[in-house]
Amino acid sequence: MSANQDRHVAVIDVGKTNKKVHIYDEALDLVGGKSRSFESVEREGVPWVPSQEIESWLLDTLSELGSRYPIELISIATHGATFACVDADGELAIPVVDYTHEPGDAFHEEFYRIAGSPEELQRRTATLKLPALLNVAQGVFFFQKTRPEAFARVAHVLFYPQYLAFRLTGKIGADYTYAACHTCLFDFSSLDYSFVADVLAIRDKLPESIEQPGTILGRLDPAVAGRTGLSPDAQVTLGVHDSNSSLLPYLLKKPNENLIVNSTGTWCVAMHPEREVAFADEEIGKAVFYNMSALRQPVKTSILMGGLEFETYTTLLKERFGMKRLPDFDPNTYRDVVKTAREFILPAVARGTGQFPDSAARVVDHDEVFALEEVQSGSRVPELFSDTRRAIAVLNLSLAIQTITALERVGLGPGVTVYTEGGFRNNRDYNALLATLAPESSFRLSGMPEATSFGAALLGWAAADGRDLMDLGSAFALEEERVGGFEIPGLGAYLDAFWRHLDEAQPGS
Repeated sequence: MSANQDRHVAVIDVGKTNKKVHIYDEALDLVGGKSRSFESVEREGVPWVPSQEIESWLLDTLSELGSRYPIELISIATHGATFACVDADGELAIPVVDYTHEPGDAFHEEFYRIAGSPEELQRRTATLKLPALLNVAQGVFFFQKTRPEAFARVAHVLFYPQYLAFRLTGKIGADYTYAACHTCLFDFSSLDYSFVADVLAIRDKLPESIEQPGTILGRLDPAVAGRTGLSPDAQVTLGVHDSNSSLLPYLLKKPNENLIVNSTGTWCVAMHPEREVAFADEEIGKAVFYNMSALRQPVKTSILMGGLEFETYTTLLKERFGMKRLPDFDPNTYRDVVKTAREFILPAVARGTGQFPDSAARVVDHDEVFALEEVQSGSRVPELFSDTRRAIAVLNLSLAIQTITALERVGLGPGVTVYTEGGFRNNRDYNALLATLAPESSFRLSGMPEATSFGAALLGWAAADGRDLMDLGSAFALEEERVGGFEIPGLGAYLDAFWRHLDEAQPGS
């Protein structure tokens, strides 16, 4: 691409906690940006997204950055499982609910009674069973049950990227990367809304068409242009789901490679592009689903809260057990842990999520079981945690085993290349363990620190210039570093013991 430094795209990248605005020039260089963290606000026992504060910050930031960089276009990417209910006046009829809210088993049972069993929904909408409000259909049902009068005023149900785009333009739309990502509302066979939209009687509240995420939704609303000082001719894209935005650069650079992107953070998301949506019988009921890439191809996906798991235990080791910093990589520590095969950290910190949703977080130390809650409170503490180097090794082994399970469920095998990006990219132990556990596959670290916003910038420039996305594959470099494994005698026996402990009685069961 030509490098006209007078043209810039602003990317609004809304993560679960961190919100960012990044500025890219036409050479696809990240030239500026700001970020801020926002926490949910709890009222009456329900956590809500602080929408007004976030929107005000975004507008203020666009104004500040726009005074330094001529912004021609705004592209949007947001985290998943979030939606907004807008009334006829364009305002929120109900606050945006935080998807972490858990309404309880009775609520979920009622939803599955009217919408279909989890197995049927997985087959028909490629959506897995999730706790809390981690799919949009259940979020809508939650409002219908708990706030019926307010929901009666809802004119539009908008997916989160499109809600932010609506606030900037006043225009309504939907994109398929978000609609298809564990919402229960998308039908992959028809590329339209699913039968669940009719069950919930919201088809007329959803945007009429579902389009490519880089589609130009419209120009800035005059009031927004006035507030920010941006040109009223600045355009706004429809918006994209953040994981699919992160995947896009790989699809453009390596269109013929059999690859999995292991995008790591609070949520670790394994994504494997495939030709069609197809579940094997043994995959039904497992934590695997499909979403749709920005190039409109099915992406087999599995998830686990690896970042949360890692943060939970490392924080505990620092605050209660005096660990000053993470220990350096030491292969001999892993060899000794595996040789002994008596120490394990088992998932999941957020029960009901990940590859082992029925498992409760616990530590097994020489056949003695410690519930995570006991360790956190100090009522019972495993001897393992007195040796923080060893404890971190056991934690990394657990996360690597969970990750390999997630990768296998989306198609890991001989000849597949795995690109790890995000927070775990810098965890040398974790990456070496992945390569050790799956020696017939190739593991690499991605050199793209802001893959989500970069993917959204690609969508923005393609839309602004009317170019085919595939033409942009030659416009940027994708740095990568090969990861090697190391020898761990007895690893198979350790894995067998890990699986055996997973199947044993759990605390509180």
